[in-house]
Amino acid sequence: MFAFCGGGLSACSAGPGATNQAAQTSSAGPGGPFQLVNQDGVAVDQSVLKGKWSVVFFGYTFCPDFCPTTLTSLGQAMKVLGPKAAQVQVVFVTVDPERDTPKQLKTYLSSPVFPKNIMGLTGTPAQIAQAAKQYVVYYQKDGTGPNYTMDHSTALYLMDPSGNFHGVIADGLPPQEEARQIAAAMGGA
Repeated sequence: MFAFCGGGLSACSAGPGATNQAAQTSSAGPGGPFQLVNQDGVAVDQSVLKGKWSVVFFGYTFCPDFCPTTLTSLGQAMKVLGPKAAQVQVVFVTVDPERDTPKQLKTYLSSPVFPKNIMGLTGTPAQIAQAAKQYVVYYQKDGTGPNYTMDHSTALYLMDPSGNFHGVIADGLPPQEEARQIAAAMGGA
């Protein structure tokens, strides 16, 4: 399922002629090496996923609907997790590196309703394309000029503390269900 953040659509599949900037990865599941920059301007790689459970989500800060709704839901899910939330981080990877600078990510992710344990990642268009390929993420620019939108896939990737793919959390779930799925993966619902 794909979230199309423009044109009022919330979910549908890629239309004819759409280019998928992601390709299938190995049978081990989504995930793999990346070189990006966090919201503080610090270069990071896939090792940021080690040591905690990670919910990896691809989106963009100018998204008018799905991205802020999902991040708000994840913020509520972290509250439902209670003390277990300390063992989880949310990793927001932009699909819009042209506008989503580290400063823009930092401002956007500072919303009090978003998870407190969130890391925003950006990079060059080539770095974002590589990360998206590793996670089998579809994205495509829609429109021209300063008010363009980005079509993008909506999966939430749950990665274990070793940085390996554990499973997908479907989009649109209530925060209680997101928290239940994360807690179950952690070894206790």
